[in-house]
Amino acid sequence: MANGPTIVLTSEALDPAEVRRLVRAFFSDMVKLVVDVRRGRAAVGGELHADAEQLLLEEGSEQADLWGANYYPGRGPEGYVEFTAMINIRPAHGNAGMEIQDPEVRQLVRDVVSRVLGRGEPL
Repeated sequence: MANGPTIVLTSEALDPAEVRRLVRAFFSDMVKLVVDVRRGRAAVGGELHADAEQLLLEEGSEQADLWGANYYPGRGPEGYVEFTAMINIRPAHGNAGMEIQDPEVRQLVRDVVSRVLGRGEPL
């Protein structure tokens, strides 16, 4: 993308303009992201969760720590995170489907999403 990378690695809050750019890069109402729950870091953006996952792996994250989600700005604090991604299918780790099942992992993902993207505020 001419205006910046399509996936941004961060552990800090992104500027709202950057969030808007990432949301609009591939989808009109949401942005995909992968969270490293151990390191508190996220790869935000891209067309596939697998692309964001790969960037985190290349920078030293461990596969078991990575979980995919979607962020929906404008949905408010009750609906801004969707815990669904193909990369979450890990039967050997107790997660048989696309949605994150473990409440503790969900909370860790939500905490990182809230810190780096927000809590569903409108763009």
